[in-house]
Amino acid sequence: MHAVVVVMMFANIAMPSVSPTPTHKPGHLVTHHRHLRHIVYHSPIKGSHESLVRQNQKADEAELERIQDDAQLEELTRNQELVSLPLGRSLTVDPKLPEDRRYCRPWARTFLKDFSKAYYEEFKTPLQVNSAVRTAEVQKKLRRHNRNAALATAADPEDGDIVSPHLTGAALDIAKRGMTREQRTWVQNYLLKLQNSGLIDAEEEFRQPVFHISVYRDYDPLSQPVAARPEAEAPLPQTVE
Repeated sequence: MHAVVVVMMFANIAMPSVSPTPTHKPGHLVTHHRHLRHIVYHSPIKGSHESLVRQNQKADEAELERIQDDAQLEELTRNQELVSLPLGRSLTVDPKLPEDRRYCRPWARTFLKDFSKAYYEEFKTPLQVNSAVRTAEVQKKLRRHNRNAALATAADPEDGDIVSPHLTGAALDIAKRGMTREQRTWVQNYLLKLQNSGLIDAEEEFRQPVFHISVYRDYDPLSQPVAARPEAEAPLPQTVE
């Protein structure tokens, strides 16, 4: 019996001790995770309040109405003041985007054709539109889930400068999820060049994985309904290669 007790004592000494599973993460991991939440992302196309003001001013100069409801949206598409997205090999659309919101202004359509063609020629893969025209009703619903979204209507006249440009049909959101760093850099440079030329305003968003782009009528001055074109002879459309 004494020999058995001695053997068990030696066995306990030889066995490695097992520490209980910690209930909390080590301090350096907690600090690391907190640091990740405060990363500041940098992009050459940054959004700003001034940019949003400018997008609204440009819409006012072009006399673009802010689309309030589905009835107004239907009228604008029927009159071809809003046209369908130029979907095809180089441009696709988020399947979740409703059919009646796959429209934009004619000059925004021209921009999409040029942009997606250049991107496809470079990378042999299409761009995707996540959002195009919205109504004020849709924008109000969006703000319930995304407080970063711009206003649907102005609270008072002084707030009119921050209404969402999507209500005009001249703004688009291009998906960047799945893009490589090379593809994202190419898009940044492409948009920055046009922004510096005053033809668009763009923002790379990070809360939502998209590039937001407002396209101005100057991108393609003649891309508008035939009935709205001036009688006088005008120069050829000015598009950017």
